[in-house]
Amino acid sequence: MTSPDWLIEHGIGETRAVLVEDGDIVEARILRDGVAAASTILAARLSRSGARNAVTVAHGCEYLLPKGAAGVAEGAALSIEITREALGGAEPWKRPLARVSEAAPRDAPSLTGRVLPFPAPEDGLEATGWSDLLDEARRGIVSFPGGELRISLTPAMTLIDVDGSLSPEPLALAGATAAARAIRRHGIGGSIGIDLPTVDGKAVRQSVAEAFDAALPPPFERTAVNGFGFLQVVRPRRHASLLEIAADRPAFEARALLRRAAREVGAIRLAAHPAVIASLIPVWIDQLASQVGGQVTLRADPTVAMSGAYAEHL
Repeated sequence: MTSPDWLIEHGIGETRAVLVEDGDIVEARILRDGVAAASTILAARLSRSGARNAVTVAHGCEYLLPKGAAGVAEGAALSIEITREALGGAEPWKRPLARVSEAAPRDAPSLTGRVLPFPAPEDGLEATGWSDLLDEARRGIVSFPGGELRISLTPAMTLIDVDGSLSPEPLALAGATAAARAIRRHGIGGSIGIDLPTVDGKAVRQSVAEAFDAALPPPFERTAVNGFGFLQVVRPRRHASLLEIAADRPAFEARALLRRAAREVGAIRLAAHPAVIASLIPVWIDQLASQVGGQVTLRADPTVAMSGAYAEHL
């Protein structure tokens, strides 16, 4: 078994990173431009405080301070450390979280690994299965031998339904392992519910839970698998999962289009669904024009699927 290796690619509007083990993506991150990452320390000002939390404003963004800001008067300056970045996507109303810090403002520590040249003749990220990963995120479906996971986002938790053609016990074992791997692969955090096939016997349910534990590195907490096959898991939630990022479909597909188009040479026109076109901000178009070495124009086409946008030469 080879050692895991982070591969990092700096693109337009986002930075993409994958942790690769034996040729497969075991963990992935998309760091969106303009979204301050967890562990960033910002200079801020307390806008209001309350019994349950406080609200502080930094760079025009509101952050909740669940542990409050004891001793800080409303309107006073303070430093905060981001503990959960803005999620966006399916939960745009959830403000990012932070805590009071004594440290000076600084960026979050960067991921370390091998930075891939981009664009380049060889697509190193695609060689690891990047497009398959994005397809899982946009569809919420992850296949495994003998079954599949259907992953749904809800305000309360991420739900994973396990289904397949195997008999209940082997399906529960395989599904628990596949669910654990999908949680890590897509960076799913917070409260997670896994609906497994119902199996008889405490010993069998324990073996299913152990299969889950073996496939998901800590930290996490979980319940036992109950008699109805339900397992609840709680993981730290410091950033948006790939599925949450994909839930903001126009912006997600716009950035994916920019990655594909960056490999073109010369003047091009981007043909995409109108919602995707609307998400292509001018600075991204300017950056793409610089990369391809020619003018970039846009064509909105409502008959093009969200994920079907493409670049055409003029």
